[in-house]
Amino acid sequence: MIWSLSKLFAFVAVVALISIGAAFLLESGGAVRIEFAGREYSMAPITFVGGALLLVPVVWALIYLLGWLRAFASFLVGDETALTRYLDRNRERRGYEALADSVVALSTGEPKQAMSNAAKAERFLNRPELTGIVIAQAAERIGDRKQAEQAFRKLLKNDRTKFAGIVGILKLKLQDGETDLALKLAEKAFAINPRQEEVQNVLFRMQAGAQDWSGARKVLDAKRRSKSLPREVLSRRDAVLMFAEAKELIASGDVAAGESAALSANSAAPGLVPAAVLAADIKTRSHERRAAAAIIRKAWTVQPHPDLAAAFAAIEPDELPEARIGRFQQLFGKTPDNPEARMASAELHIANGDFPAARRALAKLSEENPTVRSLAITAAIERGQGAPEHVVRGWLTKAVSAPRGPQWVCDSCQFVHTEWAPVCSNCEGFDSFAWKEVPNAGQVHSSSVGLLPLVVAGKSEPLGTAMSSPDAQ
Repeated sequence: MIWSLSKLFAFVAVVALISIGAAFLLESGGAVRIEFAGREYSMAPITFVGGALLLVPVVWALIYLLGWLRAFASFLVGDETALTRYLDRNRERRGYEALADSVVALSTGEPKQAMSNAAKAERFLNRPELTGIVIAQAAERIGDRKQAEQAFRKLLKNDRTKFAGIVGILKLKLQDGETDLALKLAEKAFAINPRQEEVQNVLFRMQAGAQDWSGARKVLDAKRRSKSLPREVLSRRDAVLMFAEAKELIASGDVAAGESAALSANSAAPGLVPAAVLAADIKTRSHERRAAAAIIRKAWTVQPHPDLAAAFAAIEPDELPEARIGRFQQLFGKTPDNPEARMASAELHIANGDFPAARRALAKLSEENPTVRSLAITAAIERGQGAPEHVVRGWLTKAVSAPRGPQWVCDSCQFVHTEWAPVCSNCEGFDSFAWKEVPNAGQVHSSSVGLLPLVVAGKSEPLGTAMSSPDAQ
């Protein structure tokens, strides 16, 4: 209210002052004389003031017109002006609208529309680092691999999008089966961004498949720093890589480095059967028999395996059968009911000529879990106890067609392997092997013939020899 009254009083005061000034000019005598270009102009004071007031907007209009003409001239020569800024903002707005439409179209399964909108956005924005990714992905969805690769290659020219371009081309090369080029691209992508999990996984899988164990360990170290895998998984994978590298070093003649890597692998993953066998062999050859036995016992508690039993026997190759039975109780102590422990114990008693003890050790395993090995052991026991030939042959007939028993099976593709390996030869899965049974009843196994001499010859073999053969495993 006060503010309104104040404005009203101010307006009245201004009008009053103007009126008083006009009255003063009208009452005053005389004239205003202006001389210009040799001529003299005379006018009343009120006329002069009125003309001066009218001249102000005319001068302002002329100045504005001159400024507009100058801006127009700048626009014609390409300088930045308010008009160009307006046009740029309008073009940018339309470009981002087209880009947004392309992203929406791509997410809703309309790749052709997405590509069209992205091309429109590119014309308005001239920002290939923004539109190129959408164009490439849309081209992939459509199946236009050539245009997709061209779009990804354009991304390589910008440092901000170079990584995305490499990853895009990497995927295309993997689909085409160009593994050598894909490996190089994966290495470049890893060098740019070692923390990107997808690149880590691709590079690790390819390096493991190419038996580049040291390179795979570098990727694994990056995974450790980024904490993308649990610690126990990292330790297990590192152990597998160290063991594979150890075998390679030993084969190349660098025995010292290979043995050191093998012992480190066993320390990182005591349950890794092949690493435990190699570590025990190293300790045995160094006359550290107690350390070798400790390695096998620790691995046995994790995974009872015939290779471990054979390695445990090899620690004392010249011991008598009775002494060997006693020493093996240290190995079987915590897993007496395990099928592998029962079969190995039965073989020990067969080697000692104690067939009743062998039967007690085997118990009903040949009936509860009939496999090639358990049935062959039963046949050996029957022969040792003087059973008729048709009884022995009956068990052998069952053994020939019985399941193979536990084998190295890839958990990823279920492919059966004759021996452990870091990488599955069928699906290239890394550390995917598990020692387990595969349902294959009714199949005849030619490899089971390797067990028959133990039975047919009517005599036993040393446990280390029998267990070291592939057929006993």
